[in-house]
Amino acid sequence: MLVVELIIVLLAIFLGARLGGIGIGFAGGLGVLVLAAIGVKPGNIPFDVISIIMAVIAAISAMQVAGGLDYLVHQTEKLLRRNPKYITILAPIVTYFLTIFAGTGNISLATLPVIAEVAKEQGVKPCRPLSTAVVSAQIAITASPISAAVVYMSSVMEGHGISYLHLLSVVIPSTLLAVLVMSFLVTMLFNSKLSDDPIYRKASGRGPG
Repeated sequence: MLVVELIIVLLAIFLGARLGGIGIGFAGGLGVLVLAAIGVKPGNIPFDVISIIMAVIAAISAMQVAGGLDYLVHQTEKLLRRNPKYITILAPIVTYFLTIFAGTGNISLATLPVIAEVAKEQGVKPCRPLSTAVVSAQIAITASPISAAVVYMSSVMEGHGISYLHLLSVVIPSTLLAVLVMSFLVTMLFNSKLSDDPIYRKASGRGPG
């Protein structure tokens, strides 16, 4: 039965990805209806998690209106432009800490255009720092003290004798280490030169590569 439920969830995700936009929500609703139709019992509404998400969204919205988001993007741009050679390493670190402090990966989206611009100016394939930056932001959600994921996991682990601070002392160093290892591996193992990309060479009139 678990396999059937997993297949339904994956199909709903695939359908939502294909539809895009508001279709993602409809696909999720369709998946829930199908699960209910095959007899899956609905659980309790996670009011705690919903409240945390609402609080984080309200805080981010207030910060954006107050100009805080623009300030963070400006500081990020200054940091990256001072050290453009290390864009592939610094970009995921920046988005990691932004997400850690904000509790949502959405705040890192504002830095992506800056990362892409600095990468192109440095002759680095933008896909390298962009991909690691996005992955880093998602990893940071599992370590942010104010994210719904960490608060929920803390409530689960408390039953096993693991406190909230103990959980943070494990997830923050481990996720940061994972981000650093990922950044260095991408830098060392993959060719990041934009001039070596055949599509870029063709588009810029330098031949098919």
